[in-house]
Amino acid sequence: MRLSEYFLPTVKEVPAEAEIVSHRLMIRAGLMRRLSSGTYNYLPLGLRSLQKVMNIVREEMNRSGALEIVVPIIQPAELWQRSGRDVDYGENLFHLKDRHGREMVLVPTAEEVFTDLAANEIKSYKQMPINLYQIQFKFRDEFRPRFGVLRSREFIMKDAYSFDVDAEGLHKSYMKMYDAYCRIFRRCGLEYVIVEAESGEIGGSGSHQFTVPCESGEDVTVFFEDGSRAWNLEKAPVDAMPKEKPKQVGQVEEVHTPQIGSIDDVCNFLKCKPKDLIKTLIFSAGGKTVAALVRGDHELNQEKLTQALGGGHIELADAATIEKATGAKVGFAGPVGIAGNVDYVYIDYAAAAMAVAITGANKTDYHIRNVVPGRDFPLEGKNIKVVDLRIASEGDSFEGKKLLFKKGIEVGQVFKLWTKYSDKLGAKFIDEKGEEKSSLMGCYGIGINRIVAAAIEISHDDDGIIFPVSIAPFEVIITCIGQEDKKVADVAEKIYHQLMEKGVEVLLDDRDLRAGVKFKDADLIGIPVRVTVGKNSVEKGNVEIKLRTEKKSETIEIEKSAEKVLAIINGLKDKLKV
Repeated sequence: MRLSEYFLPTVKEVPAEAEIVSHRLMIRAGLMRRLSSGTYNYLPLGLRSLQKVMNIVREEMNRSGALEIVVPIIQPAELWQRSGRDVDYGENLFHLKDRHGREMVLVPTAEEVFTDLAANEIKSYKQMPINLYQIQFKFRDEFRPRFGVLRSREFIMKDAYSFDVDAEGLHKSYMKMYDAYCRIFRRCGLEYVIVEAESGEIGGSGSHQFTVPCESGEDVTVFFEDGSRAWNLEKAPVDAMPKEKPKQVGQVEEVHTPQIGSIDDVCNFLKCKPKDLIKTLIFSAGGKTVAALVRGDHELNQEKLTQALGGGHIELADAATIEKATGAKVGFAGPVGIAGNVDYVYIDYAAAAMAVAITGANKTDYHIRNVVPGRDFPLEGKNIKVVDLRIASEGDSFEGKKLLFKKGIEVGQVFKLWTKYSDKLGAKFIDEKGEEKSSLMGCYGIGINRIVAAAIEISHDDDGIIFPVSIAPFEVIITCIGQEDKKVADVAEKIYHQLMEKGVEVLLDDRDLRAGVKFKDADLIGIPVRVTVGKNSVEKGNVEIKLRTEKKSETIEIEKSAEKVLAIINGLKDKLKV
């Protein structure tokens, strides 16, 4: 491809909303342009990288035995209502109506339609195992799209769905995808970690997340220093805290706290610290009311609460539900006497271990001091449990080992869904004994755009992107310095054609521009190998070859240059082979 005939609008300045490196460089290097909040046009260079990633994903999915199909991105809302995920996704789910008034959704993921397909087509155990996948656009109505393609409203996902007859089969399908993902990310040049993960809105139990360690990532990986175990933040467990030594305190004391309901405001008013308080949060869960107690300086982990309840959809209760359960306005809920007014009470380890605490009084504009867990509210009972309920934080441990924290970018996740969707959507089959059973499902997602962004986040310098050869838009760029000189242009053309004949993806910069501009563009777009053809070197019978990862170039004879470049490219590819 000749750069004089290519569309490559590189820029020096980027919009203020481009907060992280990958977002800035994808705009500066002409990979994409913003259309609206959370949506982007992918330009030729960016599309080539995306296609490279998709090709790798497709090759490894096919290698694993998965079969590619395509399903609609506009789906009947009725499917999502049957699964219950219209509620789970809430406002993140794009809704629309067709001209006949039928409710439709733009899908963020496709468990429902794949399960519906299986329900209609898979009738016998003889048709399984089977794994179907697609590479398709997905949509989420993010409240605050940010970080470029890392949190956008429209994105490209590879999503796969396996169907098996039993748990052993499901595990085999799951591990096939697990291994395929390892190969995919290795081939894409990513350094990644695998962590135990919560399933979130996808549901099911049993999940692993593939994360690229990176300071600009929104995900947090929690791990042991020896590397023996790792979790995403939603899954990370913590040890129970030892009970604090008892203190000599009097009976509970009611304190007037007018219109002071937040942790910070209470601390300022009562001259205490957040760790001295117990927060009582009220949730609605499938028609039940749940009180969740955590220490004031800790953050409730809603995923852990969901698992404690056995799954299903939970959400913070509305004001009317809170007032009914507590007898108070929002901000004044407390644990004393709450068990008799709600269906369940879950108490975090750290809250249960406190010697004394300040809590809401279940009375508008009042808190109470000298609350002793176990004395003033029970720590056990028919509807009361002490469990791990909070998000892990610095200083925590598990199994006696210190927990460490590192940011990262999630690029893929695999899930065991079991029968969550097949039960609800009727994906049943007749087994070898003639009995009807629900298919056991797994699902497996990869963020195509995220792979490109993650690669840029972990591999760049002050001059621009440093692409791995496997997902670089081109493998080689020939920078012709002095395009007006026929000898120079002829040498550049000769090498260009030689490389193309050898199957190398090469971009010839034949623009009539200054050398500095060409060099800056070559570095910015991150092509792995640059061949510089200039008047001085051509007169000596040489060209210069430079790797994007290196500072210095190498002088090679013109006649040997194509073979040298091919050897370099093959060497770079060999490092990524699996």
